[in-house]
Amino acid sequence: MNALAERVAAQIAAQGPISVADYMSIANAGYYAARDPLGRAGDFVTAPEISQVFGEMLGLWCVQVWHDQGRCATKRLVELGPGRGTLMADALRAMRVAPEFLDGIEIVLVESSPALKQAQQERLREWGDKIRWTGRFDSSFGDRPLFLLANEFFDALPIRQYVKTMRGWRERMVTLTGDKLDFALSPVPVPDAAIPPGRGDAPDGGVCEICPSALSLADEIACIVALQGGGALIVDYGYDKPDFGETLQAVQDHAFAGILDDPGESDLSAHVDFAALASAASRASVSGPIAQAEFLDDIGVVRRFEQLASRNPAKAGELWSQLDRLVNPEQMGTLFKALAIVPRGAPAAPGF
Repeated sequence: MNALAERVAAQIAAQGPISVADYMSIANAGYYAARDPLGRAGDFVTAPEISQVFGEMLGLWCVQVWHDQGRCATKRLVELGPGRGTLMADALRAMRVAPEFLDGIEIVLVESSPALKQAQQERLREWGDKIRWTGRFDSSFGDRPLFLLANEFFDALPIRQYVKTMRGWRERMVTLTGDKLDFALSPVPVPDAAIPPGRGDAPDGGVCEICPSALSLADEIACIVALQGGGALIVDYGYDKPDFGETLQAVQDHAFAGILDDPGESDLSAHVDFAALASAASRASVSGPIAQAEFLDDIGVVRRFEQLASRNPAKAGELWSQLDRLVNPEQMGTLFKALAIVPRGAPAAPGF
């Protein structure tokens, strides 16, 4: 056991088994606290690290939403989980096509990792005091129109897992078997009310994954957008209808790792339940989810790659390889999905 596993084991020994959500929270807090996990030297690669075009297109999406809703003077641009700041840097560069959008804007990066915050500060230093950082998204964001981006953020939020058995739904817990961390089912079935509607037809052994913090956050974002205007764009990997398979995974050095092996040394995540997110955001108008490939194609990603390739013929092959990775159904094109939130009665969200 590493040091964090020993701490988890001591807690379980003293207080009893913990939920998968609690384990994820502990493990991911330790994981993100002291490292930059992105890129070839890290554990995984995200779309903004693959190509500058991804961030540019999301930036232009925000500008189009702003334009469609009457070009408000005061606004706030927020990114949840900004990584190295790559997406925001590319988005802001693209937003310069509409200088009025950037006039008087406040940029907020929601980041809890000291290591990643430092990387963001270095990447975005030209924006100076226009940017501030905070550790969480809360109701204080509700005083003006909100333009929010979240790429591969919701997948890392902690989930609870419930397993269908002959005795009903039972929660999967993390416990101790001897001196090792292990999974076990709670001895008492959970109340039926704990399981979302539509999951009753799960087969025995089926798994229901619920992310309470994601649903609460989606509701809060939708409330602000509904009242103040603006729009939110969520891009992540996940499913758009109930899935009874387990999706919790650990990734280390670009490969899958044991979920309970060396907590804090690998990234824990789960597929996003987009149907649940859409339902939670129903105070506003929700579009999607749609496949990332469909979304990017509709907002002009191919045209942008054509422009870059014509200006840089020597890099054309590399550029088309980047595009393929973003939109190929065998790579990120189908598994990754996009969901948009805009006010009721507003023009449709671009790309949807």
